[in-house]
Amino acid sequence: MAKLAPVSVRALIKRLRALGFEGPYAGGRHPLMTRGGRRIVIPNLHGPDVGADLLTRVLRHADISREDWDKTAE
Repeated sequence: MAKLAPVSVRALIKRLRALGFEGPYAGGRHPLMTRGGRRIVIPNLHGPDVGADLLTRVLRHADISREDWDKTAE
């Protein structure tokens, strides 16, 4: 399986919404998205994209499989 490609924060939010998450909501230092009882932190970036390593951690925390993530690609 190929390595995840970097995505913009906007694309990350859009794809998480497609997977059933709501938000983003204002959190402490970072925005949050929720699905059921699960809350995930959306990174505030200083660069243009969420890199593959950070994206992998977000997906793991959100309990999203690679297959489900790939289904949301445009």
